[in-house]
Amino acid sequence: MGQGKGQDAAPDGNGPWRMPDEASPHELTYMSWPSRRIWKTYVHAVREDIARIARTIAEFEPVTLLADERDAKGARRACGSGVEILPVPVDDLWMRDTGPSFVLGPDGVAGVDLNFNGWGGKQPHTRDRHVARRILSDRDVPRVEAPIVGEGGAIEVDGAGTLLATESSLVNANRNPGMSRDGVERALKRLFGVTEVLWVDGVRGKDITDYHIDALARFAAPGVVVMSTPPSASPSPPTSSPPSSSTSAEDVWTKAYRQAREALTAAKDARGKALDLVDLPEPAHIGRRGPDFLASYVNYYVANGAVIMPRFGDKKADAAAAAIVRDLYPGREVTQVPVDALGEGGGGIHCATQQLPKAR
Repeated sequence: MGQGKGQDAAPDGNGPWRMPDEASPHELTYMSWPSRRIWKTYVHAVREDIARIARTIAEFEPVTLLADERDAKGARRACGSGVEILPVPVDDLWMRDTGPSFVLGPDGVAGVDLNFNGWGGKQPHTRDRHVARRILSDRDVPRVEAPIVGEGGAIEVDGAGTLLATESSLVNANRNPGMSRDGVERALKRLFGVTEVLWVDGVRGKDITDYHIDALARFAAPGVVVMSTPPSASPSPPTSSPPSSSTSAEDVWTKAYRQAREALTAAKDARGKALDLVDLPEPAHIGRRGPDFLASYVNYYVANGAVIMPRFGDKKADAAAAAIVRDLYPGREVTQVPVDALGEGGGGIHCATQQLPKAR
């Protein structure tokens, strides 16, 4: 595998790639500074959220934040000396999707470039389409160009051979026209070193991501999946009986949750084991929010020694969510931060971050 600056690498290199789970040790966290071009009058509020997240993560591990040269000074002032500012042209803040998804191989770290296309052409991405390549070139890390189009928020791995994904996002003509689910699955297995891909339906066309998995279900450990549970949904597993009239009237997100829970209840991971599903209830009282607001606690970020998760202002729900996450990640400090402006943009803390794992 070539190690030259900016050099592409074959997906299988000199041995199999493997994407580690997020709880594995990090070298640093990448983030991105939102542009006025995308956020317009909301840019000040969302920059406050991004700076708050960056400063919080920087208490536990290094943070590198990409920003346009003209915005670098303001980003540095907002984030403080604990955050490195890397002058790189960007459109938006969603580093999970625009940045590389890092994998480990026999020669160290490589970065998978998932060919970001603005979530199926829904948003301008003339700069963000190059972010993954720019990061990898800056660090002299080999680039793996994926044979599919997708985003980092569309995949979730347990580090032990299992990957979670929604069909609505990846098996979609706006990213991968003409590709079957089997074709996408083969690419995912090769790129990320997994042997089992667990699919749930998701939701098409209702949000900019076509329902990324990181807003719905996350691996807390191999065999343990924590799910974002709508307030209206029962925490008990759904049955195979026909839906009642009340269920049929549920919104698309609750229906997607129920379908995912049923599918994952019946699934086995790469080790052939059934999954332990943990419900993480969404807040019931968040005040007036826009239609795209993401009130998902599972969109947290696992940093070195910590879990950074949202606080939505529903004190009872916030405290309950923190307690559940604390039990899922023993020994890690659980820190909650308000991200209201970020949520109005349809994303959260996980969407805004991307970890660079330590090479072993």
